[in-house]
Amino acid sequence: MSSKDKLTPRSEDFNEWYNTVVLKADLADYGPVRGTMIVKPYGWTLWENIQHALDTRFKATGVQNAAFPMFIPMSFLQKEASHVKGFAPELAVVTIGGGQELAEPVVVRPTSETMIGHAYANWIQSYRDLPMLLNLWNSVIRWELRTKLFLRTLEFYWQEGHTAHATAVEADERTRMMLDIYADFAINEAAVPVISGVKSEMERFAGAVETLTIEAMMGDGKALQSGTSHNLGQNFAKAFDIQYLDPNNELQYCWTTSWGLSTRFIGAIIMTHGDDHGLVLPPRLAPYQTVIIPIYRKDADKTAVLEAVRRIEQELTAVNIRVKVDDRENLTPGYKFNDWELRGVPTRIEIGPRDIEKNSVALARRDIPGREGKQFVSQDGLAQVVADLLVEIQQNLLDRATRFQDENTHDVDNYDDFKTAVKTGFARVWWAGNNEDEQRVKDETKATIRCFPLEQPAGQGTCFFTGKPADRIAVFGRAY
Repeated sequence: MSSKDKLTPRSEDFNEWYNTVVLKADLADYGPVRGTMIVKPYGWTLWENIQHALDTRFKATGVQNAAFPMFIPMSFLQKEASHVKGFAPELAVVTIGGGQELAEPVVVRPTSETMIGHAYANWIQSYRDLPMLLNLWNSVIRWELRTKLFLRTLEFYWQEGHTAHATAVEADERTRMMLDIYADFAINEAAVPVISGVKSEMERFAGAVETLTIEAMMGDGKALQSGTSHNLGQNFAKAFDIQYLDPNNELQYCWTTSWGLSTRFIGAIIMTHGDDHGLVLPPRLAPYQTVIIPIYRKDADKTAVLEAVRRIEQELTAVNIRVKVDDRENLTPGYKFNDWELRGVPTRIEIGPRDIEKNSVALARRDIPGREGKQFVSQDGLAQVVADLLVEIQQNLLDRATRFQDENTHDVDNYDDFKTAVKTGFARVWWAGNNEDEQRVKDETKATIRCFPLEQPAGQGTCFFTGKPADRIAVFGRAY
């Protein structure tokens, strides 16, 4: 990377750093319609790896994938009052089709609860039809005015799960089960530490009786809502008449849930692990886990170097390591080093004529840039060395991100300290305020209740804002 192509340091302008990394690392580009996003192959492969990690977990709990139309009758959204009110400002509405005005406007899918509700009402007749556990991999449209690649775009990709149950207890269990799956994925696949908790009434999903969330701290101290799971109670069941005959042959309304995680999580990975050199990708999700760069100046050396490269590539592939060989001849090795460093590949293997003579390779790790992260190792048993190093890097990224989150989460008991804490991270506080108090804090500090953590301390405290007795802890932060 030339000096004119260098990234803006994160500490200097985090927003500019993020935008530049997304573009230069070849993850995505801007679409021709303002606010839309083109996901490029490198970014899409990262998303596919996220999909696979989640899909495997979902199916292990009995969930099946399905597909539903992207066009929803406007009347469907109007059946659940809080739902339509919550989404009204973001809707894209089609009024003309085939050159003719439609008898009823249709909405381009912002989320599928209403469409699912319509289908479930037709499909569910008896308690024997329950539970119904479906997941959709699709895109949705929400007409955002302020957009940012991956984090907030008009169209984004995600999964949305929708389940129906016979009892309130089963629905609650599923809501919490899916949140646990998201947390497990975030921590163990993406190396992103998260706080699992309950959203406040103000931050709750439109139409839900309870919204659970995983909240992650980004590298600038801001929060990112990274996955949500909603207990919808019987709101949508009553709006769409989703009923079943119980064992006593009496009609009962179902209890439903919905839950989703989107391409926004790619933004979480970028902002949690990235550094001034670019992306730092967790090995378990990285499109390539290692890149091999052959080095030679003379044609006489080329054959021997490339033979070694192909042999090592096969050995790594045989143990399921995702490998990229960069044999582009029009670029210098130095350019390639910087290019793959920018793109966040966890490990890099360099092989030149001297390495052939010594039966060794240079092995560099992305999470520790420069000489400190490079070692010379034997070609014998190299696949196992790389595999072990990938495990070490994955753990190091999680440990580093966890330390950062812990160091920037502050327990405070007064408003002045609160204002200082949310400038750079999270504030953990006792909270007994109402919606008006929460709105005032937001207006004055730009911080919102990210969640009430599921893990709560025993006893009581004093609300930092109202001075009233409080029986639960809230985590506040400024958010994307």
